[in-house]
Parts: sequence; structure tokens; C-alpha cells
Amino acid sequence: MSINIEELDYENTSIGELILRRRRFPILGELDIFEVILNDEFLMSSLFTAGEIALSKLGLEYTDAPSLDIIVGGLGLGYTAVAALEDTRVCSMTVVEALPNVISWHERELLPVSARMTRDPRCNFHQGNFFDLARDQFKGLRSDGSPQAYHAVLLDIDHSPDRVLHPSNKSFYSVEGLEKLSETLHPGGVFALWSDDAIEEQFLTRFDQVFSTHSEHVVEVENPITGTSSSNTVYVGRR
Repeated sequence: MSINIEELDYENTSIGELILRRRRFPILGELDIFEVILNDEFLMSSLFTAGEIALSKLGLEYTDAPSLDIIVGGLGLGYTAVAALEDTRVCSMTVVEALPNVISWHERELLPVSARMTRDPRCNFHQGNFFDLARDQFKGLRSDGSPQAYHAVLLDIDHSPDRVLHPSNKSFYSVEGLEKLSETLHPGGVFALWSDDAIEEQFLTRFDQVFSTHSEHVVEVENPITGTSSSNTVYVGRR
């Protein structure tokens, strides 16, 4: 690896050019930072994982079920899924990822947390569109096409409910879309959503119509390179 940057994988995907790269910053010494770039736009970094980890921690803390069957929407660098596996109540976790090459990154154990998922029998990767599956109430996750209820659905795909990666995702964040999602949850089940933006009042109004019991959490994300911080939001709703 060069002292600064190394491209680990490149793929021209259905949503554009996707690059996984590893780099180092002199201020951080020998620490390897893993980054994902989509169409020349910075998408995610292993340097900023507080929001992804909080998504799992806050979402699973909100349910009191003794054992948990959960879905994680969006694999990415893997930090949301790995944080969920730290909860010993999780007995099965399906991670839905649209891009097969992202799943391949982890199957090849290219990322620091990959082995913690691939070697855990509770974890299963499913290549598919989370939003299409949610519209069909996740029937496509079972070989016989039957529905299944979940104790938690943790979602980290779009930048926010108002800044989506594809226009077709938008309908998921409507009242109708959220109601369909809610119907896939056990009573007391939880839907938790990560957002890169501040709390959005219009979305919160729709969220409240579906999840009368809910909370919103602002998560501070520190940048050790610049010495600054930014804020993420985690929405948590309980059926």
C-alpha cells in the first residue's frame, strides 16, 4: 500500500461508480481508514461510525423482547450490523444489501469488522433492494414467500428521508410506507432510522402518525483530523 491511499475495489454498479479505498492520514499515524466513494461523492468512512453504532444500540435498547430476530437495511462498512451482534439477545440477523460487490467486500474480509459478521452464524447477507422488500413486507426473505415478523428493523441507506439515493426510495418514508413497515414488526417491535441531517419536522409528523411511541436522538460525530464535530439523527419508533 502507498503511504496515503490504495484502491481496494472498483465496480460500475447499477447506481454508479463505487470505490472502496484504504488510506492513511499522517495526523492519525498507522491507522487505516476505509472509505466508500459513489460517483466521486464521499459516501462513508470508518473514521465516522458513531451514528451507525448508535443506530443499533438505541434501536435494540428500545425493545424489551428476550430474543430478537432483526433486519438491517444497508451493509456498507458493516458497523451497524456488528454493533447489533453485540446484543446477546439477537438470535438471527438478516442484512439486506442492494449491491453484490459490497457483500463481496465482507465475504473476502477486506474490512476490519468483516470477520465478526461472516464468522457469526446469526448473520445472513441477503442481496436485494431493501425498499422493494419492505413494500412487500419482506416476504421475499423466506424461501416459501411467506411473511415473517421481526423485533427490530434498523435502516441506514439514504442520507436522510428527504435526501434519498434513488427517487423510488422516497415513498418508503410516507405514512403509507411506514405503516407497511410497521406491520412487519412484532407488537413492541422497533423501527430505527439513521439520518445525516438534523431532525426533519415534516418527516417527524409522518413518523408520529405511525409510531405513537417514539424518540429522536442527536448523535455527535467527532472528526479527529479537523477537531470539529457534526451531528447525525437516529429516529426510533416502537409499534
